[in-house]
Amino acid sequence: MSKGKVTVLGSNGHIGNAAMIAFRDAGWTVTGLGRANRRPVAGTAFVAGDADEVAVVRAAIADADIVFQGLHLPYDQWGNGRAERQLQVVLDAMGSSGKTLLFPGTIYNYRASDRAIAPGLRQSAEKPRGDIRIRLEQMLQAAAESGNIRVIILRAGDFYGPGNRDDWYDAAMFMNFARGTIHHMGDLQTRHSWAYLPDLARAFAVVAEQRDGFGRFENFHFAGHWVNHGQIMAAIQSGLGRRLKVAPLPWWMLRAMGLVNPVMRDIYRMRYLWLNEMELVDPRLDALLGPGFGTPFEAAVAATVTELVAAKHTAARKAA
Repeated sequence: MSKGKVTVLGSNGHIGNAAMIAFRDAGWTVTGLGRANRRPVAGTAFVAGDADEVAVVRAAIADADIVFQGLHLPYDQWGNGRAERQLQVVLDAMGSSGKTLLFPGTIYNYRASDRAIAPGLRQSAEKPRGDIRIRLEQMLQAAAESGNIRVIILRAGDFYGPGNRDDWYDAAMFMNFARGTIHHMGDLQTRHSWAYLPDLARAFAVVAEQRDGFGRFENFHFAGHWVNHGQIMAAIQSGLGRRLKVAPLPWWMLRAMGLVNPVMRDIYRMRYLWLNEMELVDPRLDALLGPGFGTPFEAAVAATVTELVAAKHTAARKAA
């Protein structure tokens, strides 16, 4: 028997696709919404449509108990109110339905000086991108407190996992992999918050199942893997079974590229996340998930990099 119905908005995206798999495996009836079914998931349904249209979203979520917000704008297109308009479409579609909206939060809402980031910590963004994320969460809280819907935010660090293209592994750490070099994003002893996508998606399924015991607006922090950059470099080499040259990421190059490339400009602005230790902590969520919930770090990295390298080899053969 199904645990309920879930509609995943943006089912082709990194977190959306992982949510499709996690909710299916947890026993839910799952439907995805996207412009095209580019990443089909067996055992789930799919609706083709534009998530910028209220009527399309409303129809896609009509029978859903849970709505998963997996929509994500390109990195350089968050400004000028576009992120807020995208979320408003979802809120308008949900109306006063009483459904539960699951929303992936970011660490951007906090400052570099916020070393231990718990759900009750006051949000104060470091950069404009963080200010946008704070406004989105304020919109969600207002909708929940009005009694129209229930909202659960699950905040996590940087995503990684198999099939997660254009992430920090692919775009930064492996930018010179063809030359036998991998890059660390910050000092080798500096720790960083990472979220292995299959684990994060499973955590969403857990909190969704327990939603009736929560308030109308909840903010959880997913610890994920709290490891230093040296551990990441070692895990990559262990996962691939080969030695590679390890070098610092050339941030100066990204800054220079940012003069003409808006994506690189925004990436450079967020470098403080890699140069400072900002740990997500939440004993309440840890208790809900239980001991031994996550995939061991080395196994998660190995699954990520072996798939990434295989994909790079395939692309190279096709281009030859």
